[in-house]
Amino acid sequence: MLKTFDIVLIGVMTAMASVTYTIKHRAELKLEEVRRLESEIKLEKDTIELLKADWALVSQPNRLEKLVNAYSGELQLQPTLSTAIVQPSEMPMLRSQLPPPTVTASNDPKSGKPVKGNASAASKNSDTTDAQIRKAIADVAAAPAPRPKAPALAKRKKPDIDNIATGSVDE
Repeated sequence: MLKTFDIVLIGVMTAMASVTYTIKHRAELKLEEVRRLESEIKLEKDTIELLKADWALVSQPNRLEKLVNAYSGELQLQPTLSTAIVQPSEMPMLRSQLPPPTVTASNDPKSGKPVKGNASAASKNSDTTDAQIRKAIADVAAAPAPRPKAPALAKRKKPDIDNIATGSVDE
């Protein structure tokens, strides 16, 4: 009887040892994954800092001014007029936000007198107006936009952008 009990205990100890080893191995794998993710996060943070520094260098006013002067003939930049900037409150309402039209009376096209309860005459007048508006919008959209005339790029000597000096605005 003692031998059977010893064999069972040895089996239980072996099972517990294998479970403990499996848990330890999984914990080590998870720890490796955490270290890998931490290194990726650090790399991403370093990349973000580098890109921010690069953006600060690229967007310096002195550098931008020199680039504008170098390419002013091709770009034909103009200052923005203060009348061209619109506040959101100055924008017209969307068609979906307009209140629905009330049909009380409409004019008879022949006599010019108001006709009560004739919704079809009112809707025909509004459909005509909508059709005219749609046609006008389509005409404007179909017109080609004017293109600025730029000198041939091949004939123009390109400035050396890499050697443009950068510095603070106070220089």
